[in-house]
Amino acid sequence: MSDLPARLRDLIGPTHVLSGADAAAFGREWTGHYHWTPLAVLRPATVAEVSAILRLAHETGTPVVPVGGNTGLNGGTFAEGALMLSLARLNRVREINPAARTVVAEAGVVLEALHGIAAEHGLAFPLTFGAKGSAMVGGFLSTNAGGSNVIRYGSARALCLGLEVVLADGRVLNLLTQLHKDNTGYDLRDLIIGAEGTLGIITAAVLRLVPAPVAYGTALLGVESLGVALDLLNRVQAATGGAVEAFEYMPAHYMARLARLRPEFACPFPPQPVNILLEIATTRTGDDPTALLEEVLGAALEAGQVAEAVIATSEAQRRKLWQMRESAAEITFTTPDLVDCDVAFPLDRLEAFLHRMTARLATIDPGAEELVIAHLGDGNIHYTAYPTRTDPALNDTIRAAVAEEAVALGGTFSAEHGVGLSKRATMAAHKDPVALDVMRAIKAALDPKGILNPGKTIP
Repeated sequence: MSDLPARLRDLIGPTHVLSGADAAAFGREWTGHYHWTPLAVLRPATVAEVSAILRLAHETGTPVVPVGGNTGLNGGTFAEGALMLSLARLNRVREINPAARTVVAEAGVVLEALHGIAAEHGLAFPLTFGAKGSAMVGGFLSTNAGGSNVIRYGSARALCLGLEVVLADGRVLNLLTQLHKDNTGYDLRDLIIGAEGTLGIITAAVLRLVPAPVAYGTALLGVESLGVALDLLNRVQAATGGAVEAFEYMPAHYMARLARLRPEFACPFPPQPVNILLEIATTRTGDDPTALLEEVLGAALEAGQVAEAVIATSEAQRRKLWQMRESAAEITFTTPDLVDCDVAFPLDRLEAFLHRMTARLATIDPGAEELVIAHLGDGNIHYTAYPTRTDPALNDTIRAAVAEEAVALGGTFSAEHGVGLSKRATMAAHKDPVALDVMRAIKAALDPKGILNPGKTIP
């Protein structure tokens, strides 16, 4: 290992092997919960360089942790004593095919840049979330990211047709197909997506594009319960032919915190128990989704389903409504003493979880506060608890309770943020034991020396 730094510098050039103060920016996670000192940060620019790095790491048994925008929330890039492999310089769009509605993008392409490239061709890459300005292709595929538009377009997995992956021993696995159907054995693409860099390092992907919406209808609604909200979602889906792009839940306590911390984005009406950001979109010129929303919501108001409603009549109003929802991370991560959880359920069980978890938190830590926001349309709840004291054991108890309640209701303890370090114990407690055995067998087959993102995802 003593000559490892020199060999790495020979592979990718001395200016792209960072250590000491130059690597400091890579030594923490976005949440601030995890800090580490990597052996070095490597910044390759080509697939060949990634391959060479992994061949050397495999030869020397050196751990390698891939990193993109480093906006994860579960310690997935923790790299104490490991090489961090930044994909930021693999940032080319190799091909865009408007006729086939596909784009081949390298792992370091930033999501927001991908949005702009697609828009130049009258198309859209519909995956979107708060960290779109820093999250990269490799990262959002490795965690199977979700976001606000999953209800219509699916998560990252649903938007990926093919991959290029460098395996632990440096071999390049070419799965860069643009096929929508390929029934030739195991689906290795889906194996890599969501594996958090533990099975291989994504260097490029073939991504699906969709027609860009030409008009949106956006509204903020206040209703009395989640049951009413879900009934309204089904009505809007039926009336619009499945055109709902977002159905985001912001309860009264979220609105109160928003008004306190970002008063410029405060709710434009007295917050109701359940407040919903609803957006529909059309790709057909001449359609008026705002008028359609007015019609559907007018009927809901008359029927007493909706207590309050504001419909955006301009792009500026639409953006302001979205800023209420997109401020979630800012108003959530205001203190390091919090327990942030990412769970999902069948749609009809969300309300039961929230009632049960509120009661359980009160018994675990009387006086603790909670903050909830959700992608209601796909059943994904972001549940955050603020304990009354700094106590890692208390945090673990709360996190375990959230997982137990989620699993008991047929849900999952990890919906879109991945497992990383923070949920490995939860995986051990709740994942099917046979599934864990299969995962360990796959890991051993593809990474026999255990060098790829060690200690993550699999307990």
